[in-house]
Amino acid sequence: MSSSLLLRGGTVVNADREFKADVLCVGGRIAAVGDHAAAQAPAGTAPLDASGRLLMPGGIDPHTHMQLPFMGTVAADDFFDGTAAALSGGTTSIIDFVIPDPQQPLMDAYRNWRGWAEKACADYGFHVAVTWWGDGVHADMGALVRDEGVNSFKHFMAYKNAIMCDDETLVNSFKRALELGAMPTVHAENGELVYLLQQEVAKMGITGPEGHPLSRPPMVEGEAANRAIAIADVLGVPIYIVHVSCIESAEAIARARARGQRVYGEVLAGHLVIDDSVYRHPDWATAAAYVMSPPFRPKIHQEMLWRGLQSGQLHTTATDHCVFCAPQKAMGREGFAKIPNGCGGVEDRMRVVWDAGVNSGRLTPSEFVAITSANTAKLFNVYPRKGCIVEGADADIVLWDREATHTISKATQLSKGDFNVFEGRRVRGNASHTVSQGKLVWAEGDLRVTRGAGRYVKRPAFGANFQAAALRAHDLAPTAVAR
Repeated sequence: MSSSLLLRGGTVVNADREFKADVLCVGGRIAAVGDHAAAQAPAGTAPLDASGRLLMPGGIDPHTHMQLPFMGTVAADDFFDGTAAALSGGTTSIIDFVIPDPQQPLMDAYRNWRGWAEKACADYGFHVAVTWWGDGVHADMGALVRDEGVNSFKHFMAYKNAIMCDDETLVNSFKRALELGAMPTVHAENGELVYLLQQEVAKMGITGPEGHPLSRPPMVEGEAANRAIAIADVLGVPIYIVHVSCIESAEAIARARARGQRVYGEVLAGHLVIDDSVYRHPDWATAAAYVMSPPFRPKIHQEMLWRGLQSGQLHTTATDHCVFCAPQKAMGREGFAKIPNGCGGVEDRMRVVWDAGVNSGRLTPSEFVAITSANTAKLFNVYPRKGCIVEGADADIVLWDREATHTISKATQLSKGDFNVFEGRRVRGNASHTVSQGKLVWAEGDLRVTRGAGRYVKRPAFGANFQAAALRAHDLAPTAVAR
């Protein structure tokens, strides 16, 4: 197979502009963009007609959980299955999560996840969760940043008696992240309130999936978001809030940014288009399939999320891809609090966000690129290696057919899950081809992936002026550029 590929006749769409151009990929990198690309193509370069297609940077999903051990079971998609599914939908990189058990050394957990991920067929990186605090955690955070290219640390404010961080851990970890030039990220839900409400809802005799959103109302998320933002403000460290699902947390982020604090928000594709009526489905298994945290919200919250993305107060889209099949969900048949939390979506994010965002007029194509790829690359310091089509960048490109239609279904998905939260949704706009590391890995329904071809992508710490920059107003451009 040729190590070079020439995409001819397409329209390049980056986060800043779109323009007609040929794109030459050589040795896994973008070698030329423009009319001169064909003239620079080495002998034997494989041509691909991109006429009528948009050429966009491959999607980056900053929030996935492949092969995650959680709530007494393990997510159904491993790193091969999950990344293969991602590539079919135009996502060429993921950032997954290392989640140590309480008292487990961070480095031990990190090595476990690195081993599991060796089978990935798309590029990947890791956020590492801080689930406890001690001198060993302090030291391991330093080693992860310095030696392993980890520049973000996750903090669960939920899941009491499991992986929940108390405020002492948050303060110590945030402070350490600032020292290292790393970004703290948080799952914002008040775990104490969730624990109490789960018991109160059960006492009312509500044990089915409909009890899940009742035990995690929007204010539970809003309180935690406000608390995490306040701690970050006092310490002067930027903060990234994952899966923002409701008005309360979106407004908390907007208020903080308005006063000059550097706070960033992530939205899940599911939260943009699915509402809480799914938990009242008469079939228990169907309702349970939608159980994830934070839960899907009433429709009124969706508009605030879209407005946040439009205005730049929210920055990235993700999936929280964590697939559990029906027998696993059935572990919570006697009580909703025991239903494994997680839904899929890594292969559908791009098409769902395009259809609901661009086709509706909410987003321009360049804004779509920003929230599906470029902003994540910038925030986690792999831009311009990832997130844009420019000479020298990784040759991760999706050829987008604006007119192609697709009906999402578990019957045709590549994920190993037995359910799809977007089941039956018909979208217009889809990835016809996906290029990863300069190689065609998806071509009009033909998957051409190689097990283990995915690379671990180191993400450098931010620059020496990180602390000073943290106190300045919002600017998405990091202080260091990863190459």
